[in-house]
Amino acid sequence: MAYDFSSRSLEQLISEGSHKWSAFPGTIGMWVAEMDFGVSDEIRDYMVREANRGSLGYLPPADGRRVLEATSTWLTRFNWEPNPDHMLLLPEVLAGLRIQIEHFSSPGSAVVVPTPAYMPFLSIPKEFNREIIEVPSTRDADGYWRLDLDGIDAALAAGAETVILCNPWNPTGRCLSLDELAALDTIVTAHGARVFEDAIHAPLILDGTYIPYATVSAQAAAHTITAVAASKGWNIPGLKCAQLIFNNEEDWNAFQPWAHAASEPTSTVGVRATGVSYTESQGWNDEVRDYLRINRDTLAERVAGWDGVTLSPIEGTYIGLIDFTELAQRGTFNGATPAAYLRENAKVSLTEGSLCGADYSNFGRMIFATPLPVLTEALDRIENALYGA
Repeated sequence: MAYDFSSRSLEQLISEGSHKWSAFPGTIGMWVAEMDFGVSDEIRDYMVREANRGSLGYLPPADGRRVLEATSTWLTRFNWEPNPDHMLLLPEVLAGLRIQIEHFSSPGSAVVVPTPAYMPFLSIPKEFNREIIEVPSTRDADGYWRLDLDGIDAALAAGAETVILCNPWNPTGRCLSLDELAALDTIVTAHGARVFEDAIHAPLILDGTYIPYATVSAQAAAHTITAVAASKGWNIPGLKCAQLIFNNEEDWNAFQPWAHAASEPTSTVGVRATGVSYTESQGWNDEVRDYLRINRDTLAERVAGWDGVTLSPIEGTYIGLIDFTELAQRGTFNGATPAAYLRENAKVSLTEGSLCGADYSNFGRMIFATPLPVLTEALDRIENALYGA
């Protein structure tokens, strides 16, 4: 079935009034990681059936088990079949990060966050009075972001115990290579540290390859907890369901006293919609990724023509991190950040780069999962604000 992902207009998106489109009135919302494409027919039909039969009660354990099995089966496309017996339903991936910090690291130990990072990674550890050690990443000659492995090594040597790994990497769009993951595994293992892998964007591979960190080695599996979800790949974040994968039995057993309390708030509708995503709605995800490739290429081509602005290659996710540093150094933004300047002068709302790490105030994070005419309008507005008509 062919979906028309270009059909929703800017006016329609604004009128629907989601947080993405209402937080900054009068602007094109490109700062919240969700898609402006609605949902698949399968998920829509499921939601209608669920409402018609009024089955909005507590989730039967058998239904939860089926979804965990479906999650494991869906992940076999990445040469990984985690054990459903060691998986837990959660309301969201970030709940998994909180579990990792609270239950699988020493009180007071620091958390290593490679930057640029997904914004909550730089705030959640503070909930547990943890120091956050930002390790700024580097870009190679082709513009690809690379982990600073020496920096991570130094942070762990100084006593940090947890590394947050986002792969596919929000906001850079990278899919980390086996060599990078193996090198990280060696470092983490040497220090007896742990990894929390956020793989929520695994259903949104464009050109890259997702390699689950826990598959790199037995040692990597032993020190890793992984979180996945259908929320990004099928545009259902508001349904509140994620899956936490304990990659070794010891961690699973250790967490059992808290497992029910952590899992119980997960949405019944969200769990069942996740099952529909993984088992019935792959076609929609395939089509949306084809469309995202068109948007990604459009964004890259436009930015390539902007003097003083760069965009690193995007292998996965629907997120671009745009570097406006050279223009900022020229004084284009009159002392404002690029995101603030563009929100005011282009009426386009990007994520402030500084929220992704201390070194990124001259960057803007753009969500390009929007109808191509809306993306084009946003790019036209940005270009006009930067260079004039």
